Amino acid sequence: MTHAQMYARLLANDASCNGRFFTGVLTTGIYCLPSCRARKPKSANVRFFPSVETARAAGLRPCRKCYPDDFARGADPVLEQIETLAAEIRYAPSRFAGVAAVVHRSGFGATRLFELFRQHYHTTPADFLLRARLAAAKTRLAETDEPVATIAYAAGFETLSAFHENFRRLNGLTPVAYRKLRTTRTFSVALPDDYPVSYLRRALSRDPHSVTERFEGDTYRAGVWLDATPAVLTLQFASRALQVTVSAGSAFAAHALVVGLAGLEQDSAAFVRAVRQLGFARLVAGRAGLRISQTPSVFDGLLWAIIGQQINFSFACLLKRRLIERTSQPLADGLYVPPPSEAVARLEAADLLPLQFSRQKAGYLVATARLVATGQLDLARLRTMSATRAERTLLAVHGLGPWSVNYLLMRSLGFLDCVPLGDTGVTSGLQSLFSLDHRPDRDETLRLMRAFSPYRSLATAHLWQLDRPLP
Repeated sequence: MTHAQMYARLLANDASCNGRFFTGVLTTGIYCLPSCRARKPKSANVRFFPSVETARAAGLRPCRKCYPDDFARGADPVLEQIETLAAEIRYAPSRFAGVAAVVHRSGFGATRLFELFRQHYHTTPADFLLRARLAAAKTRLAETDEPVATIAYAAGFETLSAFHENFRRLNGLTPVAYRKLRTTRTFSVALPDDYPVSYLRRALSRDPHSVTERFEGDTYRAGVWLDATPAVLTLQFASRALQVTVSAGSAFAAHALVVGLAGLEQDSAAFVRAVRQLGFARLVAGRAGLRISQTPSVFDGLLWAIIGQQINFSFACLLKRRLIERTSQPLADGLYVPPPSEAVARLEAADLLPLQFSRQKAGYLVATARLVATGQLDLARLRTMSATRAERTLLAVHGLGPWSVNYLLMRSLGFLDCVPLGDTGVTSGLQSLFSLDHRPDRDETLRLMRAFSPYRSLATAHLWQLDRPLP
């Protein structure tokens, strides 16, 4: 890459360039990773190095914020510290009375800790702690008969009202209603007042010929896996709620799936406030409450991320339908469940060529399914990883590039600060939003999207809808 290209990656905090080159700042005598969050130097004061050894030979010393030497030898102590802290919070959230306790335990200053959680988990320490408390409460609601108040206080909530408000906001039902999922397969999920239901309908009916899902009137039906059980999920759309019914399996698993489909856990309100303050109200006009509809499973997202690469949408849908019909079985009413990884792993790449898969795409698909089926790629563990660790894990899979990985992080794992680089919907949206006379390239996309951090996933969802007809 040229100096200008590397400098653009530096300005964009592009973590994918970590290790490809190192940034030396001549005025401070320090060398860093391209993703370092330190104040950006002027281009004239920067020199780029292929290794930490060449940077040290030039008389520079390593940065104490991004630790480039540790990265070069395969270690990342700061990330490991944050991941250890995150695991402690998830294991026992009640041990942390509030954010101050999290800061004290971390050993970092408050500003630095906030920055690290934004970078590695795409959230704040306070929000991470809140979600850990709610997760702990949900487990006890499902598994015990303890009073709701006891569970709330044991999870670390100071008041019952705060517990009820946050539980209902992120889960669409009350704690008592959640507990009742033990004995019912029918329940209702409330939607926020500003929720644009028509956009959810559009998201769930993208492929009118789908063999796994069907939309008729106000009723959406899909073949899904609930834990290891194949089932039909039915959503009856009302103005401010989704009436949910499942034919088999766990209602708790069904609830988690519906919350993901509706994107209820995403902080769209904070994104909208930030966008309006930046002067980009047009981006969210008419759909302020838009969320990213999550894929039914990580493997389902992985299939789409490989199938959908570098081909048009309708052809990608056709290929996916053919794969499903080849590897899955229909339920009693004709709907298919998405194929399990084991079924795809049993194929040979040549089996997909008559279905119009390219040889390369077929090879990627089968090889990746085998990694999942044998446990070499643990999709369940991806959900517990930091965004940084998940990104590195996925980028190591042959056939997954920056677009595929960021798509998975955003649409299957729920991280909120991702940019699917090379996505034509994103570049077209940026061209329109910023009134450009050209589509931005990779570097310009990163630079323009930086304005929306730490909500670039939500910005992506709005850019996909920008200038499209209203649903």
